[in-house]
Amino acid sequence: MADYHFVYKDVEGTSTQWDDIQRKLGNLPEKAPAFKPPAYTPEQDESSAPKDQAWFDKKTEEELEDLEDDKDLDDDRFLEEYRKKRLTELREAAKVRRYGSVTPISSSDFVREVTQASAEVWVVVCLYKDGFAECGLLLGCLDELASRYPGTKFVKIVSTDCIPNYPDCNLPTLLVYHHGAVKGTHVGLKSVGRRCTPESVALVLCQSEPVLNDGKSGDDDSSREAVMAGVRRQFIERVVKDHEDKDNDDDGYNSD
Repeated sequence: MADYHFVYKDVEGTSTQWDDIQRKLGNLPEKAPAFKPPAYTPEQDESSAPKDQAWFDKKTEEELEDLEDDKDLDDDRFLEEYRKKRLTELREAAKVRRYGSVTPISSSDFVREVTQASAEVWVVVCLYKDGFAECGLLLGCLDELASRYPGTKFVKIVSTDCIPNYPDCNLPTLLVYHHGAVKGTHVGLKSVGRRCTPESVALVLCQSEPVLNDGKSGDDDSSREAVMAGVRRQFIERVVKDHEDKDNDDDGYNSD
């Protein structure tokens, strides 16, 4: 009787032990891999998607503000971290950007506002008196600088309230304080240049120390360099503009 060998396939894609032996001997081709359906992945709507930095980067400023008030996102871990980070940034910014104007002070305020000011803050004190044109001119420049550089503290005090019998011929006078000590003294309007402009005052204040702070990066060296570069650029632009205005005035006079 002939010896028959039966190949039994019980499930499609599977084989008997005989098939495996024949494949080892090279009598049958390699077995095709068993079919596996792709894993099912349910579609995820945007509201339930995990929030990462890329997700936030796509949002506009208005959309981000709306998200901060969205109670449905309170449990999202990344959003919570984002909120904490932003709160920290706002607190740090508040520590620096807290001035922005020239504040009048009295003699009783001087120690608290100037010599006991935060160690990180530069304080510019203007000694002045009402009715002096030179004082008004310098204070106008300081007002503009205070708004440009809110990280620097600007105050003004009547000269004789600060220093009894201070000579009027020395007005206006600028005192620069840091860590409670005087770091610079500029007496009279001539000390800030032939023409008193915000740019010339800024250059004088920063000629040896980084007095002006834009309130963006604290005491970071790159911020100081950026401020100084801006001061120099503004000074050059003001000089060029003044020359252009003078030339235009001369042309108008000659044309008459």
